[in-house]
Amino acid sequence: MWGGCGDSPSPRPIGRRRRDRPGFACLRMKILLVEDEQKIADFVCSGLTARGLQVKHCDNGDAGYELAREGGYDVIVLDIMLPGRDGLSVLAGLRQAGVSTPVILLTALSEVGDRIRGLDLGADDYLAKPFFVGELAARINALARRAGDDRLNTVQVGELRLDRVARQLACRGRTAELTSREFSLLEYLMRSAGQVFTRSQILEHVWGYDFDPSTNVVDVCIKRLRDKIASVEEGVESASPIESVRGSGYRFRKAP
Repeated sequence: MWGGCGDSPSPRPIGRRRRDRPGFACLRMKILLVEDEQKIADFVCSGLTARGLQVKHCDNGDAGYELAREGGYDVIVLDIMLPGRDGLSVLAGLRQAGVSTPVILLTALSEVGDRIRGLDLGADDYLAKPFFVGELAARINALARRAGDDRLNTVQVGELRLDRVARQLACRGRTAELTSREFSLLEYLMRSAGQVFTRSQILEHVWGYDFDPSTNVVDVCIKRLRDKIASVEEGVESASPIESVRGSGYRFRKAP
């Protein structure tokens, strides 16, 4: 259920006093909070909900991982010390599964090593306990804004990422440069993953109306794209995500 995590007033961090500013911009973002300490969870949920965010809370790493895999969240706030999977294990699993949702780690003030490991595993930010909910809200807002800008410039299906600015394909740190036609065709397929496009539709979208429908330029370009995808997916034992659909055309396979 979206909303707050309890009916009691949110406690302040011990030894810290400050009045949070009301009306913090948040644009009704959806936040997943994975935190097992009920007092902290109540504090965070109450504070973020008061600022207009929708908060989903769970109190263990296994449930948090499954919820995050399902998607639909703008930012994940993830404690490191959790029952079940610990936070770093959850983070590592999400990044390996291609989940790119921004993650803010909640850490103990003294656990510098955990923060470094978390950032290395793909965390976007961290916040040491105790903290002000206003600061957490500000970090959430900044990450969501940054992710929104990034989504305008990238198309991602599973671990394959297409950079619209650099016109570059990337996967697991490997990259491949694309020609203008290759980029247009791959973007066309990836943006509608799972949908079948006929050769005529692809010709019209990528090459325009002037090409002979019987030409094999689509098939040649598809082959080059499959080769480039294979080069960045080195070590991944699976068929090309660009699938031939007999008698119809091509589609880009949806991420599992």
